[in-house]
Amino acid sequence: MADSEAVAGSQLTDWISLGVLTSFVPRDAVDEAIEATGAGARRSDTTIPPQVVAYFVMALALFADDDYETVARRLAATLTDLDVVGPRWEPTSSGLTKARQRLGAAPLAELFGQVAGPVADLDTVGAFLSRWRLMSIDGLEWDAPASKENIAAFGLPAGRVDAPGVLPKVRAVTVSECASHAPVLAAFGPAGGAKPASEQALARTVYPRLASDWLLLADRNFYSWADWCTAADTGAALLWRVKATLRLPPLRALSDGSYLTVLVNPKVTGKARETLVTAARAGAPLDPTKARYTRLVEYDVPDREGDGKHEITGLLTTICDPREATATALAGAYRQRWEHEVAIEDAKQLVGVGQARNRLATAAQRAVPFGLTCQTLAFTWYLTTGHHHGDAADHRARTPWYTTKTRPSTADLLAKHRRVLIATKYQPAHPEQPTPAEIHTLRLAWEITAA
Repeated sequence: MADSEAVAGSQLTDWISLGVLTSFVPRDAVDEAIEATGAGARRSDTTIPPQVVAYFVMALALFADDDYETVARRLAATLTDLDVVGPRWEPTSSGLTKARQRLGAAPLAELFGQVAGPVADLDTVGAFLSRWRLMSIDGLEWDAPASKENIAAFGLPAGRVDAPGVLPKVRAVTVSECASHAPVLAAFGPAGGAKPASEQALARTVYPRLASDWLLLADRNFYSWADWCTAADTGAALLWRVKATLRLPPLRALSDGSYLTVLVNPKVTGKARETLVTAARAGAPLDPTKARYTRLVEYDVPDREGDGKHEITGLLTTICDPREATATALAGAYRQRWEHEVAIEDAKQLVGVGQARNRLATAAQRAVPFGLTCQTLAFTWYLTTGHHHGDAADHRARTPWYTTKTRPSTADLLAKHRRVLIATKYQPAHPEQPTPAEIHTLRLAWEITAA
């Protein structure tokens, strides 16, 4: 009995939870990503196919505290049904390391682009404002191991005068769904060295991929005339905070307290600028390469403490008609941007984004897409399969000191992800208490794959 409980409590639930990975990342998607990036097997005697390595590096994000061989053995039985492992499966740490190096980072980035997407539905709290899905863009940084390869690839941060930082830094920018925290788009590059990649530069690579039914929230660090135009030209709605120094001439006060304004290309100055502003006040059509109509919402947070007290927040939006979204509704929607801050910390602390397992630059590069992929898959699983309306009440009952907790945290979600059995043929009557027959079947499968 004790042996069965040990299997059910550790190996069993962790092993079966890998079925979630293969359920939401089909074999065809992995094959297409590998083929598109030219990372197919180069030798007929390769014992670890690239498809297996792709699943393996994603599984590392789910089990960040386990060693290579443990994760590989847990993954083996799950991959048997997908027909991607050969008759011999004897993974070693050195073999898995070499296999990861052969695969590279490109297939994981391609795979993330294929499977990542918004997952919230109309019933998800905070997912929509009118017809727009709330999305947010923000950046994150992390330290990479101080190896020659990483220093060459990512550089060292500036630090003090004549004293650069000790550890190379990697920077990423992600677009995430506010309600689910699921990352949808991502780009990354060096945060130090002679040519660091700024958040604005990385963001420019994702703007063309925005969807027309999104409302993209952004902090004041992201605004520029060119970037605003690029993002708006995709058809997506924008709600960006802007700095107080931005010149925004008022055109007309609106019924909800906001006002219509015009953005003018900074290259247009002097009398030419004045002519454009005058035309805008008259409601004339504008050349979009020179000026664009926008709407400004201004408000403050009276009970805020600290440096931001009495600060006026200015939100610029492409939604110029207050009947589509009032100033109050837009200010409330912008608050959802803080969900992205939470998602960033979750990505770094819970699914290992940026936690390279060796000192090669490609390890840090792989750590972004496969960690973000698993973060997206975890939220997808929870919202489509694992969610239960009683989860919040259950967590409040078990942790009564969280008096304001209205929904499970990401840590709660991942814990449930690990313990609930997803694979159809191993579906138990009671997910947290597998039957003896199910335990026996799984142990036999385990012994066969580990033999």
